[in-house]
Amino acid sequence: MMSAFRIVAVPVGLALLGSLLMGSVLVGCGPAEAAAAQPATPTINTPAPDPSPTAEANAPRTLSLRWTVPEPRLVNGRVTRPLLNGSAPLTLSAQQLAQIGTQGTLDAARQKLDGIYNSIDARQARDIRFNRVGKAWVGEARTGWKVDRRASEAALLKAIQNGQTRSTLTVALQAPDRNVRWAADKKLGHLASGTSSFAGSPEFRVHNIRTGAARVQGAWVAPGGSFSFNALIGSINAASGFQPGYVVTGNTLSTEDGGGICQVSTTVFRAAFNAGLPITERHEHSYLVGYYEEPGLDAAVYAPSKDLRWKNDTAAPLLVQTEWDLKAEILTVSLFGADDGRKVKISEPVVSARKPAPDPTFMVDRALEKGAARRVDMPAAGMKAVVTRTVTFADGTKVNRDFVSRYKAWGGVFAVAPGDDRLR
Repeated sequence: MMSAFRIVAVPVGLALLGSLLMGSVLVGCGPAEAAAAQPATPTINTPAPDPSPTAEANAPRTLSLRWTVPEPRLVNGRVTRPLLNGSAPLTLSAQQLAQIGTQGTLDAARQKLDGIYNSIDARQARDIRFNRVGKAWVGEARTGWKVDRRASEAALLKAIQNGQTRSTLTVALQAPDRNVRWAADKKLGHLASGTSSFAGSPEFRVHNIRTGAARVQGAWVAPGGSFSFNALIGSINAASGFQPGYVVTGNTLSTEDGGGICQVSTTVFRAAFNAGLPITERHEHSYLVGYYEEPGLDAAVYAPSKDLRWKNDTAAPLLVQTEWDLKAEILTVSLFGADDGRKVKISEPVVSARKPAPDPTFMVDRALEKGAARRVDMPAAGMKAVVTRTVTFADGTKVNRDFVSRYKAWGGVFAVAPGDDRLR
């Protein structure tokens, strides 16, 4: 059954308004329905005003100055050229932007730009170094950088004028003399490493180990050239960064600048020893030092009478690198050069003529109270130790050499207070 509607005449103005607001007019409804049918108050969406041109003009703008350069690497004898990305922010005030727009030059930003350029230009070229990446060694040299200011500023001025937020700097590269390509041509790679533990070392000793290792880091030995530890380390005193520490003097200990430097010479010796290089000067310690574990693989230095020397008898330059792990308390020295096919075999130490450790000696420690004692160095038995190294060259030639070490028996040392009866 169809519903019946009554059509009521409505003044034209009201009818039009009702049509606009409700779409139709319903007549004969109940009170609730009539209320629901009342026209709603219209909502007028006013567009948000545009940002104030004045406020935008007064706002600073930051541009990102970016550059991309290749940073060559030597991986498994092959040169790769991964890209290195850099960036620097340049923030310009509204006044600076206005001056640049008016003058058509970057003079208003000169001070900030010079600061950015100088920080980039400060990167100096550095010879190739090898870094351990997993189980492989990767060679990386560092190129020097120089900003091409003319090309860079032409691009920057255009970016500012176009309202852009980034611009590209043109950076010229300066390769070091011993660069990645040079190392690849020389066929340089890892030859051998030597390690030693400095676990339990006092703070002064760790400091001197790090100072000495830093002097050795990055040393190059030309083909046919010789390595001299003392010549490379130079003066060992407070002025050169070393701290006083314990050294063996006679049958006891005393303090001298550089105590612990033999940890570095010992580790360098082990690297050259493992590489099969000719050792032309090496001295064992008077007593077997606990830090160096197995006998026969230590190298004492004491300028000018005792030095560590070895020769580069290969056809390529040799690079000496050092690294220390303070958490593991391990010092490592690695040698890099051209592998000529030589193989190295090192025997276990053959120990004989053992002598028991004597009674300890005593030294003064003015910080101790009367009657107190502190262990400074552990005792060690005397012995003769022989380590045999066999180097087999690519043509089958073999070179055998015995490295003989004779250690005195050592009673160790205690520190006691002044006036202790055990002091003699």
